[in-house]
Amino acid sequence: MITDKIDKINKIIMKKINTILIKGFHCANLILIIFYLYPGSILGHVLYNDPSNQPEITRDFLIASNHFYAFIVLSTIGILAYHNTKKINFLINYLFLSSIILEFFHMVIPNRGFDPKDLFGNIIGVTVVVIVYKIKKKYEKNS
Repeated sequence: MITDKIDKINKIIMKKINTILIKGFHCANLILIIFYLYPGSILGHVLYNDPSNQPEITRDFLIASNHFYAFIVLSTIGILAYHNTKKINFLINYLFLSSIILEFFHMVIPNRGFDPKDLFGNIIGVTVVVIVYKIKKKYEKNS
């Protein structure tokens, strides 16, 4: 009797958490799209009063670190939100395509420029999360 109530409460809590994750993913996605399509740096404008100055979380190495971090966060939220649904494969395809398409938009947006380091940062950010998800899924299936 008590375990049934606990299970019911857990299901309600998990459903609410999942709803928050889905809404969070859509909000994060919208914010990322706005930041990508804005002709300049919104954060540079807010932090430095200079839209041409892009703040860096860490220095770039082989890939653009800011892009890597942005797509790791977006992909993680998306995977957590949709991992138990039939939409997960669509989401993974969407993440890869958006990481590529958004960067190519920089070719036509004023005050923005296409940079292969940015593109690779986007793609590797998504790839890292997808690989971790696939390994976790395989591990759960085998146990």
